[in-house]
Amino acid sequence: MEFEVSTTRREALVDVTRQVAELVRAIGLSAGAAVVSSPHTTAGITVNENADPDVARDILVGLEALCPREGDWRHFEGNSDAHLKTALVGSSATLPVTDGRLALGRWQAIYLAEFDGPRTRRVTVTLLSGL
Repeated sequence: MEFEVSTTRREALVDVTRQVAELVRAIGLSAGAAVVSSPHTTAGITVNENADPDVARDILVGLEALCPREGDWRHFEGNSDAHLKTALVGSSATLPVTDGRLALGRWQAIYLAEFDGPRTRRVTVTLLSGL
């Protein structure tokens, strides 16, 4: 299963928790796991705080400090920083499903991490039964 996310900036953390939770409910998975992934080399998936929007901002600022847009990069497309940020964040997250719901912590959300937008991105969700 998958859904699309349209990003509006070059870099952003877009909360996709609602879309993933809806897929879990629609399938009726009561126990197992949801593997959320991004099939893109310049966008990843991460789980982090959703209570304070400054956390998402700080993550992006921190990644920019680690992998600045301007650097001694050789990749001809000019987006090497986006590839590096995606490598650091990762392209997927596996989340438990309990009692038909994502078992996230109180302040946690699932984010598509965009590093080379704006673009339309796909998010893939694979549900695994806990048997």
